[in-house]
Amino acid sequence: MAFPNILHHGGAGGVTGSCHQLIANDEASLLIDCGLFQGEDAAADSFQQLEVGFDISTVKALVVTHVHIDHIGRLPYLLAAGFEGPIICSEPTALLLPLVIEDALKIGFTRNARLIEQFQQRVQAQLVPVDYAHWHTVVDDSALRMRLKLKRAGHILGSSFVEVALNDRVLGQKQRVVFSGDLGAPGSPLLPAPKSPSKADVLVLESTYGDRLHQHRRERANTLRRAIERALENQGTVIIPAFSVGRTQELLYELEGIIHSAGRQHALWHSLEIIVDSPLAARFTKVYRSLKPYWDNEAHQRLRAGRHPLNFANLYTVDDHTIHEQTVRYLAESGRPAVVIAASGMCAGGRVVNYLKAMLGDARHQVLFVGYQGAGTPGRDIQRYGPQGGWVTLDGERYDIRAGVTTISGYSAHADQQDLLNFIKRMRQWPKEIRLVHGDDSARQALKGSIEAMAAKHHRSVVVSLPDSFSS
Repeated sequence: MAFPNILHHGGAGGVTGSCHQLIANDEASLLIDCGLFQGEDAAADSFQQLEVGFDISTVKALVVTHVHIDHIGRLPYLLAAGFEGPIICSEPTALLLPLVIEDALKIGFTRNARLIEQFQQRVQAQLVPVDYAHWHTVVDDSALRMRLKLKRAGHILGSSFVEVALNDRVLGQKQRVVFSGDLGAPGSPLLPAPKSPSKADVLVLESTYGDRLHQHRRERANTLRRAIERALENQGTVIIPAFSVGRTQELLYELEGIIHSAGRQHALWHSLEIIVDSPLAARFTKVYRSLKPYWDNEAHQRLRAGRHPLNFANLYTVDDHTIHEQTVRYLAESGRPAVVIAASGMCAGGRVVNYLKAMLGDARHQVLFVGYQGAGTPGRDIQRYGPQGGWVTLDGERYDIRAGVTTISGYSAHADQQDLLNFIKRMRQWPKEIRLVHGDDSARQALKGSIEAMAAKHHRSVVVSLPDSFSS
């Protein structure tokens, strides 16, 4: 067997279900993420969604790069399969993960409070929060030394990429393997940009936006502002499907900035309601506010100026489901301009679906996509067919799309093609092998070609592969 060997149990031939197993020797392996499949990935029959169908007997630890459900959603099944090892993550992730798991359990397993509490206690007992940029030893015996280090990934608060240092004392070989997790785009609100590791022998690299470039932050802020102003003029609502953790908080930060600047010129901005209709997002936002030491310098400058980027005057949260239903009816019927941020980010469920059902057929409103829409999701269908006056199926019913549909790729929490190339280029020692994961085939192929062209330009030898899930 090659040293080391990597098996992909998801997130290789698709965008979701990230789960990668680094096999150091016959006795020890490391699992990087264990996420749920979504969209077309979930419809495939090449895996078992509701069980962990691979051998975990050698897994010494699970490393969680961040708390999005496509990276941690199979954790309940992993524990049910008998995994009792440490769950290693950053300090912020350790605070956010129980909230995500509780929500996932309520949606997919049970609403029994006692069972949820028991599971949460087990997760808490296995959680091992570690500081960024410090080596943590997982295995140290006569045959193997395996250490890992988490570095800021800039994707969401607490997100990490993982450096693994392997020393096979039997073979007398050393390897440095880096798993990117999901890398953020430089200039993202709240978070410092990721800094490349000094070296890697093998790099497992995400490729979600490997075939495109994002808008500049100023351009995307102007696009966001224009979409909202259209709704103000039309007396409509801007519906923003967004994941509860990460995207929602970044949007609030950007909206506070727009209100702060535009409000001086347009009085309507002062009265515009920004509604977060997601109990989970509200809880995450509270945790984000408590983790200010992990914010970037720009955010701290706003705080020193007396501003409150995640808790400003125009911000309202909706918790109770009855109030949610009343809010949907009121905004659909009244014509009062508002911005609603609600999950799920790909419109595959959650409260955003009720807003879409009530408002997609009305041209006054706008649907604003600020994140990746996976193939096979309602969000992708609205994004694709909405500008043509098409339709979408929601909860088994057909809804015509007359509302405006706008996409701002620049607000993606993922690095674009140039950012991914820079992540490689800025290493002092480039990897000999790069495995492209977490992307559609077109994105991976495009990124592969760009990496190979960059390597040729710099006279570097790099083997770029496109592994499928379950491949070695």
